[in-house]
Amino acid sequence: MKITRKAIAGSLESSDALVCIEPAAATEITVTSVVMKQWGDTIRAFAKDFLDKAGVTAKLDINDRGALECTLQARLETALQRASA
Repeated sequence: MKITRKAIAGSLESSDALVCIEPAAATEITVTSVVMKQWGDTIRAFAKDFLDKAGVTAKLDINDRGALECTLQARLETALQRASA
């Protein structure tokens, strides 16, 4: 899969996440979260693992509002599909 354009998925509603992905030569992940102290490293590691499994490099911005892991997974998958379409 190859990222060809910038894409966004999700929202800034409570218990959701806004994910923005765009093409990049190297992976760069930025996480902003209301639960950064407790879950920031976990969110970053989850996103890195997701990109590695997809075999892509990208600039990824995650603005988390307390999303569950399954919600974050869905937002990442949707953004990746939109960016590679």
